[in-house]
Amino acid sequence: MGQGGPLCALIVMGVSGAGKSTIAEALAGRLGWRCEDGDRFHPETNVAKMSAGEPLTDEDRWPWLKAIADEIDRLCGKQQRAVFACSALRRAYRDVLVHGRDDVRIVFLDGTKELIAGRLAARKGHFMPPGLLDSQFETLERPAPDEGAVTVSIDATVAAIADDIVRRLQIDSA
Repeated sequence: MGQGGPLCALIVMGVSGAGKSTIAEALAGRLGWRCEDGDRFHPETNVAKMSAGEPLTDEDRWPWLKAIADEIDRLCGKQQRAVFACSALRRAYRDVLVHGRDDVRIVFLDGTKELIAGRLAARKGHFMPPGLLDSQFETLERPAPDEGAVTVSIDATVAAIADDIVRRLQIDSA
């Protein structure tokens, strides 16, 4: 993926508990961009399935991913910028989101299962079934070099992680 003009969207991806929403919010604040939680783009049928404890299939995910991609296209077409928090665990999902754009970049929040499990255990009012984190790691397809993703370690403070991403993407802060 070539590096074209200025970026209009970042997709902060990783397994559940990696800090996607927290880092996306920090990046958006630092850059003066909008922050979007990818979960808000789920159709009602997906929300109902998840609320009932049913796992989503790829067929369930395609309309959700397409809705996020459409929002990216809409924002970029208006010269607006946003940071999206979205698990995007598989390459096929990221391909739908980026769909060949060179003004959209993936930021992969990388951490060990042990580190993330510890963070999830420390969350107040958050319950994750023990097998879910394992399944997230089993599903995860780390970004390949040709995806142009920035991989950052989550074993740092939120500010340090955001600084690292901004520095590595060479984006001017707001």
